[in-house]
Amino acid sequence: MRYNDKELQALSRQPAEMAAELGMRGPKKGSVVKRRLVKLVVNFLFYFRTDEAEPIGALLLEHCRVIHEEPNSFSISFLEDPERKYHFECCSEEQCQQWMAALRQASLLCIHHTV
Repeated sequence: MRYNDKELQALSRQPAEMAAELGMRGPKKGSVVKRRLVKLVVNFLFYFRTDEAEPIGALLLEHCRVIHEEPNSFSISFLEDPERKYHFECCSEEQCQQWMAALRQASLLCIHHTV
């Protein structure tokens, strides 16, 4: 699915269901954990450098799995490419559980079932 950059930037400015600074590590081998502002808007998870207003990336939360990892962390992987896994580190286990619950409810499939 393709998205227009301007549309995504406009969506990233909408009020968030959740937002926090989390540790984030991308799917590339050898990538390191970096602090990112992470913002959940509808079924997109946007991530920003902590000092910038424009997102540096977005994950469409469709056909994905949210998995609890080690304490205070979770990962998101995608069914079509399970090796592409994003890791997130939270400040507490409570924050981790809140993020995992919100992300699991964020897919359009879940949204349509609740309407």
